Order: sequence, then C-alpha cells, then structure tokens
Amino acid sequence: MTVTGWSRAFDDPITLPSSGELVGLRDAGESITALPPPLQKMPEWKTAARILIAAAEGRDFLMHARIAMLRALGTSR
Repeated sequence: MTVTGWSRAFDDPITLPSSGELVGLRDAGESITALPPPLQKMPEWKTAARILIAAAEGRDFLMHARIAMLRALGTSR
C-alpha cells in the first residue's frame, strides 16, 4: 500500500539546527505553521508551504518538498 497525503515521509529526515528532525510532510507543515507570521510571509517559507501542499496532494514530488524546506531553513539561520 502506498502512503499518500500528509503521512508521506521524506527519504532522509531533515535535521533541524536547534534539535529534532522533520520526518515527513506533516512535520514540515507543522513546523511552518509554528513560525511567527512575519517569517511565514517570507518568500522561501511561502514557497516551501506551497510545495508541501502540492506534494501532499500528489501534484509534486516529495523530494521537491524536502528541498524547499532545506532552502527555507537555510535562509532562516
């Protein structure tokens, strides 16, 4: 059975700079919604959110979502 939707896991978890990791789409989405609103409005985070949603809906690749998260995290350091 193929996992779909927000339950999809990344091939490799994303290790967070502070502590912890993002295992899949749900973790990544929750991390974005936990950001302060000014950060959520940054282009990198908006792009990551858009691609996460597309991946959860099956309209984009899981790897693209992971890359978008890594890019957004890289700009927030």
